[in-house]
Amino acid sequence: MTQRLRLKKNADRRLKAGHLWIYSNEVDTEATPLKVFEGGEAALVEASNGKTLGVAYVNPHSLICARVMSRDPAMRLDRSLFVHRFNQALALRKQLFDAPFYRLIHGEGDLLPGLVIDRFGDVLVVQLNTAGMQALADEIVDALEKVLSPEVIVFRNDTGGRRQEGLESQVEVVKGTLPEEVLLEENGVRFAVPVLSGQKTGWFFDHRINRAWLNGQVAGKRVLDVFSYVGGWGIQAAAHGASEVLCIDSSAKALEQVAYNAALNGLHEQVAVGEADAFEALAALKADGEQFDVIVLDPPAFIKKRKDIPNGERAYARLNREAMRLLGRDGLLLSASCSMHLAPERLVDVVRGAVRHQDRHGQVIFQGHQGPDHPVHPAIPETSYLKALGVRVFRD
Repeated sequence: MTQRLRLKKNADRRLKAGHLWIYSNEVDTEATPLKVFEGGEAALVEASNGKTLGVAYVNPHSLICARVMSRDPAMRLDRSLFVHRFNQALALRKQLFDAPFYRLIHGEGDLLPGLVIDRFGDVLVVQLNTAGMQALADEIVDALEKVLSPEVIVFRNDTGGRRQEGLESQVEVVKGTLPEEVLLEENGVRFAVPVLSGQKTGWFFDHRINRAWLNGQVAGKRVLDVFSYVGGWGIQAAAHGASEVLCIDSSAKALEQVAYNAALNGLHEQVAVGEADAFEALAALKADGEQFDVIVLDPPAFIKKRKDIPNGERAYARLNREAMRLLGRDGLLLSASCSMHLAPERLVDVVRGAVRHQDRHGQVIFQGHQGPDHPVHPAIPETSYLKALGVRVFRD
């Protein structure tokens, strides 16, 4: 490895604190021009005084132009590194979970920036979100063979992050034959997962613990699941005693999967679906005089970039206000956000404002975040993104 990437003076402070990212404006481009690097090429990172800080891969076309893979300058970005990191990650998941359904690799949280792998038994769904990980695709597959020997490996390389990295969108099965059904079990409930056509990898393991908490609150209750996707919240609620569940989503395909998953668990009579825009659905339900005991709001990220914060916060506020209008006199709201740029205290502010707008009282009785298979890197705030609030909403 002969290529070197030199940083400007004092630009190594975040790396010394444990961060893994290097921004293009932190590079001494006179000493080491970024234009000489190929996308995904490995390089030794060095401070302005020439001291080697570690090994990274480089993408000269990205704002985050390099991501550190190891502090050891002798480390090679090869199969052996991935085998080591995969074994470290697998040991944690085996300690946490009894069954092989979890996020196996969570990017920076598992010291593998740009790589996401979700495990559905013998099926692995891989996202190569950066040029560096794309360049190492063969090594990743070889390492997965060594560590887990899965029957099927799927590449879901269709994320927005890939576009920012200048990479093409592609979905393909790179090993084995995908079975007709890819199944998982979460909190005692079975789901069939659309790993080729669904959102992200087909499932959202990050809310597992938050769903488990809600499952304990729904017995005998009427539940509304907004932005239901394939029914992760709603079907689990029905399985844990909810008397009636309505799943709302704008995707007809997702709602077909809700119905299928409900039937898979013998819950087709308790679970109904409605295809609509969330805001329009909430307004229509109010106009029809509907009320619910429990409402789940798990929207997509309304704030994808820092500049989206004002509009995104207004959207979260409106969503929570409209939902609260449908709660009975003493109801429960589960309000979630996967927007990394929405601070946890701002979600509390959003809920507080919505409660007061309805002239009600609110009590936060649960505060949740992403599950332990989505570990947070303590030096990288960006790896902590998920928030969930359980709020009792009542009148005097």
